[in-house]
Amino acid sequence: MKFKRIVVILIALLVVFLGFTLTNSFLIASKQPAPVPNNVVINEEVAIKNFSESLTYKTISYQDREQFELQEFDRFIAFLKEHYPTVNQKLDLEIINDYGLVYKWSGTNPNEKPIGLTSHYDVVPILSGTESNWEFNAFSGTVKDGFIWGRGTLDDKIGVIGILEAAEYLLIDGFKPSKDIYFMFGFDEEIGGELGAKAIADTLKQRGIQFDFILDEGGAIVENMVPGVNQPVGVVGISEKGSATATLSIQGSGGHSSQPKNQTNIGRIASAISKLEETQFDGELRGPGNDLFEFVAPEMSFGMKYVFANKLLFKPIIEQILLQEPATAALIRTTIAPTIFQAGEQYNALPEEAHATINLRLMPGDSLEEVEEFIVNTIDDEEITVEVTGSEASSVSSTDGPQFKAIQQAARNVYNDTIIAPYLMFAGSDAKHYDSIADNTYRFLPVQITSDDLNRMHGTNEHISIENFISAIKFYIEVIKVTNQ
Repeated sequence: MKFKRIVVILIALLVVFLGFTLTNSFLIASKQPAPVPNNVVINEEVAIKNFSESLTYKTISYQDREQFELQEFDRFIAFLKEHYPTVNQKLDLEIINDYGLVYKWSGTNPNEKPIGLTSHYDVVPILSGTESNWEFNAFSGTVKDGFIWGRGTLDDKIGVIGILEAAEYLLIDGFKPSKDIYFMFGFDEEIGGELGAKAIADTLKQRGIQFDFILDEGGAIVENMVPGVNQPVGVVGISEKGSATATLSIQGSGGHSSQPKNQTNIGRIASAISKLEETQFDGELRGPGNDLFEFVAPEMSFGMKYVFANKLLFKPIIEQILLQEPATAALIRTTIAPTIFQAGEQYNALPEEAHATINLRLMPGDSLEEVEEFIVNTIDDEEITVEVTGSEASSVSSTDGPQFKAIQQAARNVYNDTIIAPYLMFAGSDAKHYDSIADNTYRFLPVQITSDDLNRMHGTNEHISIENFISAIKFYIEVIKVTNQ
C-alpha cells in the first residue's frame, strides 16, 4: 500500500508538473508587431547608380593613418553633395576633423529628444595578393545579375547610402519630422573610430545634446541560425561585448637547450593558457542573450518552445547546450582567445622571456578587474605577470520602450515574415562611442545575410543583392516615419 501511495503521489506531481509547464508553453505570447504594408516606391535605377558609384572611392582605413588616401575621402564627400542635393540644401551639414559628417534635420518640436542614424564610409583594405580572387574589381561597383559588387556593399557604405537615399526620398515627398534627426557618418570605424564617431560624440556632448536613441550597423537578418525557428530572424544588438587584451609575461634564466629545466618559460606560459582554456569563464543565460530567447521562444517549434517557456526549470540544461557551440557560447560568457605567442630567437637557446596575448570579449557586467582576477587565480603562477587592458561591454539598451519597438516595427514593415529580436553583439562598432550621449544605442544592418556573407564583409567578393539594398532604403524610411508619428 505504501508503495502504491508513493506511485500515486509521483504521478500526481508529474501531472501537476506537465500541466504547469504545458500551460506556460501555450500561454507564451508573440512579441512581434503586425507588419504595416510598405508602399514606398523607390527610383531603383538612380539609387543603384548612386550606390555603385559610392563604391568606387577608395576610402580605406589603414592602421597607419599616414597611408590614408585622403583625396579619396574628399572625392567621396563631394560625391555625396552632388548626388543628394535636397539633403544638402535642406539639412545642416557639419564636418568634424575634416571627414566626419554630421547632418541635422530639424524637427517641428525641438522639445523632443532627437534620434540619430549612424554608419561609416571607410572600408578595410584588400588583402595583398588576393586582388585576382575577386570576380569583379573590389572598387568597381559592378552591377550584374541582380547583385552589386565591391568593398563596402555590406560594411558599411550601404548604411550611409541607404540613409541618404531615404532622407532624399522623404524630403522630396514633403515629410517633416517632429523631432530632430541626426545622420552621423564616421570615416575611421575600421580602426576604432577615434577621430570619427568618438570626436562627433564628444562634440555633441559638449553641446548638451542627448539622444532618445541611436541606430548603427550591427546585427542583420539571418536564416537557420536560431534553433527551433524556421522563419528568418533579424537580430538587433542592444549591447556589444567589451574588448580587452590580457598579456601574460614571464622572465627568467635561459641557457642552452641541451640542459633545459623541467619547466621552461615557454612551458609555463603554455601551461597558463591551457588552464585558462580548460577552465573558461562561467556561462550564464542572462542579459541580451536571455532577451534574444524571450523574443524568439514564442515563434519556435513546440519542443523548443516548451523548453524556453519554462526557462527557469531548464536553465542549466539550456546553458550546457549553448556552451557546446562557439557562436552560442559567446552569447552567454566572456570568451578567451589566445592570439599571439612570442618567445625565443634561436632553435638551440632557451628564451629568457616569453609573452602571450589573449583577446577577451567581455559580457555586460564583467569588469576588467574581475577578468584580471580570474586569470591570475586560474593560472596560479606567481612568476607570470598578468596585465589586462581594454574596454568593458557597452550599456544594455531597453527592449520594452518605444525606441526598440520602432526599430522592430520598421523592420517588420519591410521584412513582413521576419522575427525581430534583441541580441548581444560580439564585434565592435561606432555605437559604443555614442553610449554617453544616447539613452539607448541599437545595432542593426537591415539586410538578409548568410554565413558566407559574414566572411565576405572583410574578405573577398563582398557583394549584396539589389533587393537587399532597396529594402535597406525602405527600412530607413520606415524608421524615420515610425519614430515621428
